[in-house]
Amino acid sequence: MKLNATMEAVTARIRERSQPARSAYLERLELAAARPPGAERMGCANVAHAFAALPANDKLKVVRERAPNIAIVTAYNDMLSAHAPLQYYPDMIKAEARKFGASAQVAGGVPAMCDGVTQGTPGMELSLFSRDVIAMATAVALSHDVFAGALMLGVCDKIVPGLLIGALHFGHLPTVFVPAGPMPSGLSNGEKGKVRELAAQGLVGRAELLQAESAAYHGPGTCTFYGTANSNQMLLEAMGLHVPGTAFVNPGNALRAELTREAARTVLGVIKSKRYAPIGRVVDERCIVNAMVALLATGGSTNHLIHWVAVARAAGLTIDWDDFAALSSVVPTLTHVYPNGSADVNQFQAAGGPGFVIRELLDAGLMHEDVLTVRAGGLREYTRVPERHAPARKVADLVPMTLAEEVTDLLPAAPEENAPEGLVWMDAGASRDTTIVRPAAQPFSPHGGLQLLQGNLGRSVIKVSAIPDDRHIIEAPARVFDSQEALHAAFKTGELDRDVICVVRWQGPQANGMPELHKLTPPLAVLQGKGFRVALVTDGRMSGASGKVPAAIHVSPEAATGGPLARVLDGDPIRLDAEAGTLEVLLPEAVWAKRAVAVMPQTLRAGNAHGLGRELFSAMRRHALTAEEGACTWL
Repeated sequence: MKLNATMEAVTARIRERSQPARSAYLERLELAAARPPGAERMGCANVAHAFAALPANDKLKVVRERAPNIAIVTAYNDMLSAHAPLQYYPDMIKAEARKFGASAQVAGGVPAMCDGVTQGTPGMELSLFSRDVIAMATAVALSHDVFAGALMLGVCDKIVPGLLIGALHFGHLPTVFVPAGPMPSGLSNGEKGKVRELAAQGLVGRAELLQAESAAYHGPGTCTFYGTANSNQMLLEAMGLHVPGTAFVNPGNALRAELTREAARTVLGVIKSKRYAPIGRVVDERCIVNAMVALLATGGSTNHLIHWVAVARAAGLTIDWDDFAALSSVVPTLTHVYPNGSADVNQFQAAGGPGFVIRELLDAGLMHEDVLTVRAGGLREYTRVPERHAPARKVADLVPMTLAEEVTDLLPAAPEENAPEGLVWMDAGASRDTTIVRPAAQPFSPHGGLQLLQGNLGRSVIKVSAIPDDRHIIEAPARVFDSQEALHAAFKTGELDRDVICVVRWQGPQANGMPELHKLTPPLAVLQGKGFRVALVTDGRMSGASGKVPAAIHVSPEAATGGPLARVLDGDPIRLDAEAGTLEVLLPEAVWAKRAVAVMPQTLRAGNAHGLGRELFSAMRRHALTAEEGACTWL
């Protein structure tokens, strides 16, 4: 299939715009790749320290036999449900590496915070910058520099972008990402949302709300809505950085364990075959465009309009929101997964999952097929779904086990002579539920799920895939808030029971670290449910679960740097038009130009600077780039 002309044009302009930085990046990559292996390059004391704790046989392999040594960088902790299963992965990977004459070491761990725990609390002000801390921690882990390849163990919101940014700074290493999969379905996301709205109105109490939340978030694995964490996994599939089809297989599943072992085999396959596919070569402008297309086609998380800008920068590539907007004009929406529909990611997987979406996009000329991936078969491999073929188990083997017992049970023993690896991949086939996934010829929408807005209030983005069609244009008076707590207070007193556009400012990277404002969704949804025409305009972020209320987010430049939201007053008429792509205050130009620019209240600035470790992030707030530049703190 011939590549879509807009795809071709966007890719070409990214390539041209990025040429100086990309060339310098690749030059550094090639210099690093050309060096002798670490055990030969380093001094004897360095080598002894690096491998002192290895079992004797592994030490012999890596030092004397020059066998590949694989770095494991893990985001394991059991605070994150999605990361709890990662506890058992290193032993599985090490055992698999030994079967193929190689070794593996946990090179380091990276921090991983749960946005679901910190939503609406001061801890959320560390969330965005934790991405760059994770990138730095990844660099520290890989700085031991004795590795032939790497496996990145992580799943959730900032963790995958952070691991990816860090890995790209070691772009000479073949690298495979290893997820844990979503938890099984619990209380539906729609039912959970209804209880949240009832709680916002005071119609149910804390006990009922906690019961609903606990029924939705109930076990190991990623949350089941299509938020930032699950969008991460979709994008990694589209970039060819996973074992194909690994994104949405549940933890504890025998297939999940086999896919983890396959990740070890995959990175060793790149190394041993001498197929030149280091991560810095895999992630080129075509790969980044494929990720952007996958995000748009699935109505993925708005957070990635920040994160993937930063990821691209780490590979010497420059993308911006104009690129997303151009692609959104030709990329159809192929999925309806909550918050863009009622299905969760388990239902998405059952209906066809990433393999179906990638195949449809490739066949429609909306993805680059001629790209490097961690698999020799290229991106077409990612249109297939893995299955496990295992010997029949005894009845005694079928009793329920805990996750720990099941994973331990699946640790590989010595293989039988010529034993099959136990995995086959099948074509994703036709959609098994067209209310969840549709072919490119019959999409939910001919356009992507994200839209650029621009006007005299700055540049911002909006997730249109979840918004009812009659809410794509909102025109109403402004009500200005300096914090999300102030909006909640106004909601509780009934001040917002009218058509209103709520402006929440001082929420950008330099103001307070750009927290997610997901706690604003229930009250605004209640107002919309009462028939009022409401919207949110903010220089902060919304969660990947942002839903049916129109929200112009990431407004740049932010208010704290003198951006236009600092000029808005209560009562100013504002028009948010997702169809025309505009965000404007409807005042005469001369009046708007003379409007004084407010200064962030000192009480807010001082409050953001202290408590829960926020002091340690002051330099990051001070030096952060704009949201459209990826909010990077390392450039």
